[in-house]
Amino acid sequence: MTATLDLSPCPVSWWLPERQLQTLYGALAAHTHRVSFIRDRIETPDGDFVDLDWSAPGLVAQPVAGQHKHSHDNDNIQQVLPELSLQSTGAARWMNPSDRAQLIALDQSAGIQALVLLHGLEGSSKSRYAQSLAQYFRARGWAVVIAHFRGCSGFPNRLARAYHSGDSEEIAFILSAVRHTLPHATWHAAGVSLGGNALLKYLGEYPEQSAWLNAAAGVSVPLDLVAAGNHLSDDPFNRHIYSRYFLRSLKPKVLEKAKRFPGVIDVMRIAQARDLRDFDDAYTAPMHGFHDAMDYWTQAASKPWLKHIRVPTLVLNARNDPFLPEPTLPTIKDASAQVLLHQPASGGHAGFVTGQLPGELSWLPERLGRFFTHRG
Repeated sequence: MTATLDLSPCPVSWWLPERQLQTLYGALAAHTHRVSFIRDRIETPDGDFVDLDWSAPGLVAQPVAGQHKHSHDNDNIQQVLPELSLQSTGAARWMNPSDRAQLIALDQSAGIQALVLLHGLEGSSKSRYAQSLAQYFRARGWAVVIAHFRGCSGFPNRLARAYHSGDSEEIAFILSAVRHTLPHATWHAAGVSLGGNALLKYLGEYPEQSAWLNAAAGVSVPLDLVAAGNHLSDDPFNRHIYSRYFLRSLKPKVLEKAKRFPGVIDVMRIAQARDLRDFDDAYTAPMHGFHDAMDYWTQAASKPWLKHIRVPTLVLNARNDPFLPEPTLPTIKDASAQVLLHQPASGGHAGFVTGQLPGELSWLPERLGRFFTHRG
């Protein structure tokens, strides 16, 4: 059996008539409620860390005014993290023992639903799509956790490596960590853009290990990374707007790493990178075990893995997404019977803005909620 294809529209706002406006307005200006999170830091097996931002019934995120040193109690690490101000992040404070007790009590209650969200390239819990999804599901009594890829939580990670689109081991680690926190919850996973690609690839590579998930969703996923990477690097608008936007944060992060790890990173090539292909050639690919950008994009793409997915999964891509050429979108022959391909005509890249000015981001959370609940 093959996948199901849904071509029903997203009712995009009439005053956003084309893909670039839908994408940019959704990312930079659309109205959404702001959610404050409680942050937990977990140690990775290779000596690094991942920051998880939690929002759940009973957790009250109130910052501690004037406190610059945050006592961070964790099963894996017992330490004081100096000068880790959360001011520029989406989290209000660090998790404490009473928060953990609340999560234990929540886990023991019947029928708790939970969502783990994986953000896109250089995203975080501050991203508008993350805020809108967290607000929607939290308002319905779900526990929501936004997992930050290494270096995206507002703090540089410890190692020379960072994160990439095909890191199935990292996805497995994150999913295991959140499941350990709420082992009795009914868990769902969603990923946006890069995070969606990594999630879908993991689901296809490890169908048995991921079977505990109730459902999953990938939103605006660059399933064909070669096509998406070339399009972002070669198309003049994409290169000057989107690639430049991403490089504005990627390059300083890597150059800072180069100071901590002298001789490991080609500083000159990073400084001269003008698009994502240049950056992935110079850093992402060699740092994470790939020959070059093309090898990385080919091996990390999630599209070949869709036919192996066994968890009920929504794959949502607007056909006018500026990051991914429409002819490269998957067809029903590319995916398993557990996959629902929803490909509305409009929405842009992770935009899906609806309503009158100033617009709102309610359609995407409602779409995921409908799939998680009814599989439709």
